[in-house]
Amino acid sequence: MQLPSIKQSFKVQYEYQLYFTAGLFNLENPLFEKLIADYKEFEPVKLLFVIDDGVKNYHPNLISQIKAYCNSNSETLKLTESMVVSGGEQAKNSNASIELVLKGINENKICRHSFVVVIGGGAIIDMVGYAAAIAHRGVKLIRIPTTVLSQNDSAVGVKNSVNAFKKKNFLGTFAPPYAIINDTDFLETLEQRDWISGVAEAIKVALIKDKLFFQYIADHASALKKREMEPMQYVIYKCAEMHMHHIAQGGDPFESGSSRPLDFGHWAAHKMEFMTNYSMRHGEAVAKGIALDVTYAQLIGLITEADLQHILDVMITVGFDLSLPVDTTSEIESLLNGIEEFREHLGGQLTITLISGLGTKHDVHTIDIKLMAQAIKKLNQQLTLN
Repeated sequence: MQLPSIKQSFKVQYEYQLYFTAGLFNLENPLFEKLIADYKEFEPVKLLFVIDDGVKNYHPNLISQIKAYCNSNSETLKLTESMVVSGGEQAKNSNASIELVLKGINENKICRHSFVVVIGGGAIIDMVGYAAAIAHRGVKLIRIPTTVLSQNDSAVGVKNSVNAFKKKNFLGTFAPPYAIINDTDFLETLEQRDWISGVAEAIKVALIKDKLFFQYIADHASALKKREMEPMQYVIYKCAEMHMHHIAQGGDPFESGSSRPLDFGHWAAHKMEFMTNYSMRHGEAVAKGIALDVTYAQLIGLITEADLQHILDVMITVGFDLSLPVDTTSEIESLLNGIEEFREHLGGQLTITLISGLGTKHDVHTIDIKLMAQAIKKLNQQLTLN
């Protein structure tokens, strides 16, 4: 007996919001309490906080502030625990960090109507988001990013991930957060390299999408380096807005296709992070990756030498060291292997996003390896001469 196949289709509507504030856990700030109250008004909602140890060190009163805030709003908020975990990219390299968060979710009886609230940089947010997504097939997550890069890029998307098999983001999920809250107070205590690191993602999205935004960054490059908050707030806002618009309106929010324009500069960045044992910040690696790809774009005639120099000058003025950490032939070959690893990560046809002008993306499906090796040498030589 031949039975007919059964076919079904359905759509799921996702919605989340990015909020901007300062002093989130000041008792007079109603934002966090209202956010939870809007979810469930009739009983307190359980909250598990997971905090980056670097954030705790720079903000030693944070845990007591959270406790006081929850106690002051006890009709809405039920604090279970404030866990502190090691931050930085190493948090994504170890199963121990994931197991620690899962243990906290289990022991505090965090269910699908509770919230995990993660406070920290992009790596911690990635790791905790992954743990939250696999616990109970997904518990609700609120992200409170504390670095420029996480506030304008990594925390505003729908991805969560950890590293495995010596590959960045090999394990991961697509799981939109319930909400993201950007608190400018956390930016004040950033080290300089973390302050400028996130600007690389803004440069990335500006170069592929918005010439005027790139010009704004160029005009304010020195101000950004000098830690002026007003231009940085605009760069964060505009970059986050463009990322979220791309996710919602780009037609491929869960990246089922091969084209990922928001990964401009990232094939080399991911490889360099691994090659340097993740001592390099993600944004630092992205800046170098962009510099390499625009150098290659110039060599194949997509952009002019003048545009190339302008892009490099802007990034150098912001404060980026654009030199590539490769000196020997074997190191160059290792970096170039990142192209195939990138294709494997995407699956399907190789698609590398370049630019054909400021604000104009240009996808290619083949890379001339010899010419890319030449681009590596040209970039490092050019920086040495400058």
